[in-house]
Amino acid sequence: MEKSNQLPEKGPSKIKKFFSWLILIVLIVLAGAFYWKYYFVFGDGVKTGELNFAVKKGNLFKTYEGKLIQTGLRTQSASTGLSNNEFEFSIESDSIYQILTRNSGKIFDLHYKEYKGVIPWRGNSRYIVDEIVEMREPTRSGF
Repeated sequence: MEKSNQLPEKGPSKIKKFFSWLILIVLIVLAGAFYWKYYFVFGDGVKTGELNFAVKKGNLFKTYEGKLIQTGLRTQSASTGLSNNEFEFSIESDSIYQILTRNSGKIFDLHYKEYKGVIPWRGNSRYIVDEIVEMREPTRSGF
């Protein structure tokens, strides 16, 4: 009988197993943080105001953007005084964009979702309008 000089094959070392698990855990945590920052709906609600504009713009990703002018005034800081209360948003779909562009200057109640971060292909804002709740003509009072 001959003795073999080869060592018996061993499975992965403990260090390799540890680093494999560590990398897996880090990837799961990073994926969760990415989801929370860019895809988790942080808040949602309805904003009402007169539609100032709705545009399609972007260098690489063409997105729909808009702005509502809300009633009332707000102060930006002590030195700059008063300004309009504006709500800038991105628009989720082409159909909502088409309705908004055909009805600029009207009063809208817009449902939106708020995210923690901005993704270039979703829009330039953290606020994404996903529904038109109501649309009506502005009431103009004469002086």
